[in-house]
Amino acid sequence: MRPTRRLLWAALIALGLTALLLPFAAGDGSLLAVPWMGLAALIILDLVGSVHRRRHLELEGPETVFAGETARFRLHIDPAAPPGLIALFDWPEGVDGPAEARPVQGDDVIELPLTGRARGAWALGRVWLNWPSRFGFFDFTPSTEIGRSVTILPDIRPVTQGQIDLAVRTSLHGQKESFAEGEGSEFHQLREYVPGDSLRRVDWKRSARQRRMLSKETRAERNHNIIIALDHGYLMREEIAGLPKIDHAINAALATAWAAAVGGDQVGLYTFHARPHSWMPPEAGRQIFPKLRRALAELSYESAESNPTLALATLQARMRRRSLVIVFSDFVDTTTSELMVEHLGRLSREHLVIFIALRDPVTEDQARQPVSTLQAAAEAVSASDLLRDRRIVIERLGQLGVMVLDVRPDQLTPRLVSTYLDLKAREVA
Repeated sequence: MRPTRRLLWAALIALGLTALLLPFAAGDGSLLAVPWMGLAALIILDLVGSVHRRRHLELEGPETVFAGETARFRLHIDPAAPPGLIALFDWPEGVDGPAEARPVQGDDVIELPLTGRARGAWALGRVWLNWPSRFGFFDFTPSTEIGRSVTILPDIRPVTQGQIDLAVRTSLHGQKESFAEGEGSEFHQLREYVPGDSLRRVDWKRSARQRRMLSKETRAERNHNIIIALDHGYLMREEIAGLPKIDHAINAALATAWAAAVGGDQVGLYTFHARPHSWMPPEAGRQIFPKLRRALAELSYESAESNPTLALATLQARMRRRSLVIVFSDFVDTTTSELMVEHLGRLSREHLVIFIALRDPVTEDQARQPVSTLQAAAEAVSASDLLRDRRIVIERLGQLGVMVLDVRPDQLTPRLVSTYLDLKAREVA
């Protein structure tokens, strides 16, 4: 409870009345106490009329929220909130929500949109209920623990909603059937020759035995190795588009892993920062997906600088078979990326490598913004220098045979999945 400005003004009015009554006061000065006694009576009435029993808070909402997802929560207040109540919140680092809110339904429910910002289990902290007394002389500000936690998990909505399954099945058996079943390298079946078939597809030996023209049907080979290499050093902690870079990478990695599972390929996981962190050998996607999801949900946010030289050399030594390697990492400039570029080029001689380069929309906007002040000019020049260094590194990677996906965070998952499906259909991996 704390006094308000209204109480201060009331005290000033009582002081003014005391000054006016001063010439008429008797020797004992009892008349001077009348304004203050009146003010004291109003304060007592205000407190008596404003006393409320302690309120019980109950938060209704999901136990888990995907990273980047906004979920609706409802805070129930029992008994109903007094007029003018405002709830003030202190959210943990991994959850983003309104700083303050007011009841909307019958004065006993507060609607709260909460957004997951970082993976982990987060206690939702304290809430301060602020409301004025009946006469407005005091503000009541009791605080209460919400008593709930919420777990932020990697976003697998493209998987749970069937988007990945649809894309994979369409690619393998629909629009790209000519790649999947006509130009693959794995034998599928023999069928009757149809006018228009290429003569290279005719099985002449079996045709001679059967005394009829038979064509070979092939399909895209399966059981390729897909290795997801995730850097979770301090550069990947940078937040863009509402999430750390590592969380954008994890969301895209899980979607691609599921696409590989549906497509019949094997998926492995490799994580690193200052040193190699974890390694999961490639397994059939459907079997390893729960392990991948659990491992990536628990992946830490590291403060140490990554060592791509050690990480990529270790990864290359562990892979015994040609694989598609998807590397999620980051770099600052051409100088610091020199060793990373060299080792990615070495890795691309034996494997097909995709390097994910996440664009920062803020940096791109700063480089294009109109220059009106000295500060804006300095920011635009710095942003342009960063983008130029970035283009140089990407061009060098392309010259070394590394495929680079240079995309904004919201485009990462669909672009990566479509790139994987295209490579699979063309049997490049």
